Amino acid sequence: MSGLVARLGRSSAVHVAFAFVAMGSWALFANRAYPLPRMLLAGLVQGALSGCLTLFLKRVVERLSAIFSGPLRLVAPPVIALLGSATLLVTFHMVSGTPEILKTIAVPLLVSTSYAALYNYSISKGRS
Repeated sequence: MSGLVARLGRSSAVHVAFAFVAMGSWALFANRAYPLPRMLLAGLVQGALSGCLTLFLKRVVERLSAIFSGPLRLVAPPVIALLGSATLLVTFHMVSGTPEILKTIAVPLLVSTSYAALYNYSISKGRS
């Protein structure tokens, strides 16, 4: 059983699906006061964006961490990831008409930035 869990833990498809469901559900909750079509669209948009961000965030942090050195190596990659993610999330939610943009993106940004910071720290520590 632990072999199956380990394989699932390494699966990009599982990570993307989890991000889609978890953050799409959060968006549904954040927009629950609005009519069903608007709430569902916010959930689908956030789920899709979270899935895509999950797929690319690890690679982006790895590349940025390799570019910077010294104290900037610890700070720059997660900050750049935060700014890039926030820009994409706000833009797509504005275009799709999400009613509660800030509430919708707050949790996904917190989760993705925390991941970026922790992952960046772990790979930067290994390079020192």
